[in-house]
Amino acid sequence: MSQEYSANPGQPFAWPVRVYWEDTDGGGVVYHSRYLNFFERARSELLRARGIDQLALKDDHGFIWVVTEMNVKFRKAARLDDELQVSADFRWMKGVRQGFDQEITREPDGELIAAAEVTAVMLQADTLKPVRLPDWIKNKLQA
Repeated sequence: MSQEYSANPGQPFAWPVRVYWEDTDGGGVVYHSRYLNFFERARSELLRARGIDQLALKDDHGFIWVVTEMNVKFRKAARLDDELQVSADFRWMKGVRQGFDQEITREPDGELIAAAEVTAVMLQADTLKPVRLPDWIKNKLQA
């Protein structure tokens, strides 16, 4: 499985993930909390693909992102050695909150494994107070 991602215009960003032993329980089924890690990787890679470097965001601008709410629906089990596609799609902005829709599908059959609605907030790194997204970040997310 290559570490290439899908960034087709009009399509959600997708990041490939393979299930390793460390992701599973004793029966080879992905442990429920690992799906959150997979979702996080895809959101981080979406930001990177849009030109938003989270380390530079903190070090140079004093901002960090935090997840404030996540609603996950588990549909099927992923298993050891499965190849997954984890999508991340920026959907909305309201005040200081931003919304992302995410899905995990199994390759090659496209079976839906899990779906999540994620709400994130940008904070000032030093005070942890919410801030509105700067225009340059809004523009990159909406690109």
